[in-house]
Amino acid sequence: MATKRASKVKEAEIESKDQRWHCRNRVTLVFGSNDIEELETYLYEKDQVVFQTVQFHQAKSKAIEEILDNCIDEFYRGHVSEVKTTLSKDGKEVIVEDNGIGFALDKIPQVYTEFRTGSKFRDGETDSKGFLHRTLGQNGLGASATCLTSDEFEVTVRHHNSKKEQSYLFLDGALTTKKTRAKAFKGKSGVKIRIQLAKEVYKDPKIDAQLLRKRIIDLAYNNPGLKFSFNGEEFLFKKGLFELANQVHPESAYLLIDENYVYETTNIKKKKVKGKIDLIVAVTMDKKSEERERFISFVNSTPTFDGGFHNDRVKRLFINKIKEKLERAAKKEKLTLVDNDILQGMTFVIGLIMPNPRFESQTKRKLVRDLDLEKAIEALMDKQMPKFMTKHKEYLEHIIERAKSRQRFMELKQASKVSKKQKKQRVEKLLDANERKNRKGCTLFICEGDSAIGGLRSARDKLKQGGIALRGKPLNVSQATIKDVLANQEFADIMASIGLTIGQPAELDKLRYTKIVFFSDSDVDGGHINTLLTNFFFTFWPELFEMGVIQIAKAPLFEIITDQDTIYAETNEELESLKKKKSVKIKEIQRNKGLGEMSQEAFRHVLGRKEFTKISVEDMKKSQKMLEVCFGKDTQLRKDLLLEGE
Repeated sequence: MATKRASKVKEAEIESKDQRWHCRNRVTLVFGSNDIEELETYLYEKDQVVFQTVQFHQAKSKAIEEILDNCIDEFYRGHVSEVKTTLSKDGKEVIVEDNGIGFALDKIPQVYTEFRTGSKFRDGETDSKGFLHRTLGQNGLGASATCLTSDEFEVTVRHHNSKKEQSYLFLDGALTTKKTRAKAFKGKSGVKIRIQLAKEVYKDPKIDAQLLRKRIIDLAYNNPGLKFSFNGEEFLFKKGLFELANQVHPESAYLLIDENYVYETTNIKKKKVKGKIDLIVAVTMDKKSEERERFISFVNSTPTFDGGFHNDRVKRLFINKIKEKLERAAKKEKLTLVDNDILQGMTFVIGLIMPNPRFESQTKRKLVRDLDLEKAIEALMDKQMPKFMTKHKEYLEHIIERAKSRQRFMELKQASKVSKKQKKQRVEKLLDANERKNRKGCTLFICEGDSAIGGLRSARDKLKQGGIALRGKPLNVSQATIKDVLANQEFADIMASIGLTIGQPAELDKLRYTKIVFFSDSDVDGGHINTLLTNFFFTFWPELFEMGVIQIAKAPLFEIITDQDTIYAETNEELESLKKKKSVKIKEIQRNKGLGEMSQEAFRHVLGRKEFTKISVEDMKKSQKMLEVCFGKDTQLRKDLLLEGE
């Protein structure tokens, strides 16, 4: 369709901007965000790695890093052994100096003021050993972009081959250039750069000393044997990133991979060449931590804050190998392992040096996929993971326990919903206390058998005492699922009577009974019932024991009728002691085989006590372990316990 327009319209103005304008006005395209962002990272504090969220300025950080990265490239080439960095007290001036060989003096203006100028474009060329070159810089942008976004950028090059030095001072983003004459020098060669970032570009040109120090220490860890200094503080490491892992968690740091992988490829000219990938993977495992996994990763010494292919591939292979190893154990325990069971509390420290790494952007925060790297990671993980799993059997056991805890938590969460519904249901078997308003001080007797309830009914304090009967021995909750426990009618009735919900802690002021008393026969079966009930309450509400809620009432084994009154004895020893007393004239001795044979007077005697025997817990962990031994699935633990007692 034809568009109606006036005879003349205003056209868009076509402009051409130079590199300086483009760099200073579009700095985010080169160095990333020019605003302060929150970055989850770590800092080095007193020989510790402290993970925290910091205020991070990507563009300023990258501008300085580009200069440091050039020093590292010279180290890769074998020319640099020391890098010295100084930050002024006001944080506005940075000096970076290396002891490399420098470069031709007539190239200084090109290198630092023109884009696409550098020595790292020949991706297909090889070094003296026939391997593809490995560098940080690739595009010839970084150093010139730093210069063009600086108020002052001074370069001094001492060229090893020509034995001459020269300085250039670029002012206001290289609008003005001053230079010295080339002259001979004595001493070490290298490059020295002094930088004052432009306030016009970065708003606040001040450099964060803590983050710059972190970057320099990172470089020292990534390049063992290369000496760094920052404001007089020196950093030189021998074992590299494994030393960093030791700082994260020294008790568990493990060097998983420290190898290289050689492969064949073809360059742009279709010529066969060799590539070499160096991969370091160290891991730490903090069993006490509930934090999700962390990564500290680098590619050619550049921190990959946003991860990328190397992080993802190492993590996935690590998870898969662990799951394969634990498949049988998980199946036996009816568990489904999830990634977090394996990764929780772990830190991966990954260092990668490779030819021609490709990143998502100039900021180099995220590595993209590379087929040769994928093969390298898979080959080295296949080789080293079996050794790791052999040496860390306790860690594998911990994963299974963690999966059990997670599954139990989910079951408890679900059980809480079911238990809440059961809580509202009327318990027909409950002989309830009559108190309606103030239930504090009410006691629930959990009795062995219905016959005991008959004696309890007439002997109790009807206002404050209630009872519920068990039929046979209670369920062993250590060998049952939570679903089984919820389906158990007796436990469902007990929970509803007291006001307890599985999956929720007990709150004393919300309970219908603040004393729970086990009342069973004085025999072996009665003792077993008491321990099974103890196991039930301790498994789901251990806090009840700390509150003194769980108690035991000892039924008298003997009722001794004398010429004056009736005396009750709980043991044979007590009976024999009474027989020896001359002041006591025994007329009749009644032995009670169970609660059903007790007289009403005996019931009143027991129920009339102000206090019963409280089951106290001195050490929660030891108590839990003992209950696992006594009631758990592992019968060998019980056998060992019995043999110890012989």
